[in-house]
Amino acid sequence: MFVGIDHGTTAMRFAGGGRVFKIPRSDAVSFRLSDLSHLTEGEEIEGFAITYSMGDNFSEITPIEHLTNRGLVSRDGAGEHTGGGTRVFDIIKESGIPAVAIPGLHRGSHTDPRFKVYSHQASPEKIGLAYEVVSHLGSTCIVSDISSNTVTLLMKDNQIIGGFDACIFAPGWVHGALDLDAIRAIDAGKITANDAFLHAGVRDTLPDSDRQSALAMFAAMECASLRLLAPNAPVALCGSRALSVSDEIKQLLCCDLLVLDEWTAAKGLSRIAEDIFSKNIRNILSIPVRL
Repeated sequence: MFVGIDHGTTAMRFAGGGRVFKIPRSDAVSFRLSDLSHLTEGEEIEGFAITYSMGDNFSEITPIEHLTNRGLVSRDGAGEHTGGGTRVFDIIKESGIPAVAIPGLHRGSHTDPRFKVYSHQASPEKIGLAYEVVSHLGSTCIVSDISSNTVTLLMKDNQIIGGFDACIFAPGWVHGALDLDAIRAIDAGKITANDAFLHAGVRDTLPDSDRQSALAMFAAMECASLRLLAPNAPVALCGSRALSVSDEIKQLLCCDLLVLDEWTAAKGLSRIAEDIFSKNIRNILSIPVRL
């Protein structure tokens, strides 16, 4: 069997062999390889596809042992640091089981150069997300992952064209872009930029009555803007908040939607691992595989 590992915002999610399970990131600091027995049920693991943090120090799918600094430019940046993802990464690396690391989307990636006005477009688990969605919707589609943050990607002719990361456009439930108030507070030394990012979602910026509608509106706006480059692209939603906002997004976009669950990225990563190690595929949505 082949296992995909999604280093998510709140949990480590694992998928393989048609089964899934997750560990809160705070609990993953004590992760052991034997914990995967919940997933494997005695089957042998033939390969992993793993994600870690921003994945911004490499641009090709790469054996885990060939990465420098676990594939990061720096551990500093937007997000929470618990140590759980690091523990899982190191245990998989030391296991001796073949494993590839998936890069994030950044200025070194094979995306439309216009998106590179921003340094970062998506973290690595979104590649797994995109791969799974393409298997459902076809080679041209859009996916919006709506949870603690909101990230939206466009795939066209089996190539990732680009996307909007959490700190650029649409807010998520917890995280979001830094607005004028946040910039002033940062400049005044009242808060760090990372703390501002961690409180810029609708949960902390809007009254309860407006949160869901705002989440839906901005996610729909991201999807609509990417449709400028692929007007008839079908749209998928996933993430922990997707179902709760899907009806409103459907109305705003005037189209049917595919709504998937929180396991989508891990399932896509498992599919990537199988295609690389079992089927010898050497290109994943325009991302080269270097073994």
